[in-house]
Amino acid sequence: MEVRQYCTARVADFGISAGQFVAVVWDKSSPVEALKGLMDELQVLTGNEGLVSVENINHLLQSAHKESSFDIILSGLVLGSTTLHSAEILAEIAQILRPGGCLLLKEPVETAVDNNSKVKTASKLCSALTLSSLVEVKELQRGPLTPEEIQSVREHLGHESDSLIFVQITGKKPNFEVGSSSQLKFSITKKSSPSVKPAVDPAAAKLWTLSANNMEDDSMDLIDSDELLDPEDLKKPDPASLWAASCGEGKKRKAYKNCTCGLAEELEKEKSREQMSSKPKSACGNCYLGDAFRCASCPYLGMPAFKHGEKVLLSNSNLHNA
Repeated sequence: MEVRQYCTARVADFGISAGQFVAVVWDKSSPVEALKGLMDELQVLTGNEGLVSVENINHLLQSAHKESSFDIILSGLVLGSTTLHSAEILAEIAQILRPGGCLLLKEPVETAVDNNSKVKTASKLCSALTLSSLVEVKELQRGPLTPEEIQSVREHLGHESDSLIFVQITGKKPNFEVGSSSQLKFSITKKSSPSVKPAVDPAAAKLWTLSANNMEDDSMDLIDSDELLDPEDLKKPDPASLWAASCGEGKKRKAYKNCTCGLAEELEKEKSREQMSSKPKSACGNCYLGDAFRCASCPYLGMPAFKHGEKVLLSNSNLHNA
């Protein structure tokens, strides 16, 4: 009898009405008689058009509930329950709630901060609901645990503390589905009427129009493009005039680094010409036949015969003797 009076007083505050789909989440710490009493009260409130579903929290992730299935989900609210809600469980609850649906849960929390404890504080529990995509998260009630609930925490959670209390928290699912889209309306001013183009004088349009027929008309005076160039324009410029300001400065002509004005190429050609003129030349032209056919000034005297066109390297002594 005490269980039914407790459930009636609490369920009346849940805002459950006829025709709604309600889910009750329980765990191994939930007393069976208290669970049955809560179910009876919910079935009376939802009526024949509604639905009351019971789900073990350990099987919730493997359940066959579709997205947006329930208007209200009650978790940990069975008298004597000491249910802990993980991030995965809260995310699943948020998924099976309908847009605008409500979650009410009760959970034991710590009043002292202990990072190593699996029992959360009230603020961390509210943050967990927010991270699961619920909105309007707020604490409805808090109070001390009963001796039976303290014993249940020790047995089922393996946690013992003198700073435990319970909190009842609610949160709502936003009024839209995850991944849904909506067309945005913008206040766009109407386009102004296109400006009217000014009228064109037909005589002026004809004056500036040139067709293929006009090109063959003898009366048209056409200008030859070559007549637009003066004789000075046809002259090839002196390469020295194209050099950069820093090129060729000083007593010795020298191109600056990465020269692009042409001085570097010109100096390279001059160097090649000097090297070619300094090479020894044969007067007879029979150097490749051997000493019997070479003249007295031949630079290849004393060297064996070689094939015509074959490259022959002369040592410094040979060049000096020559």
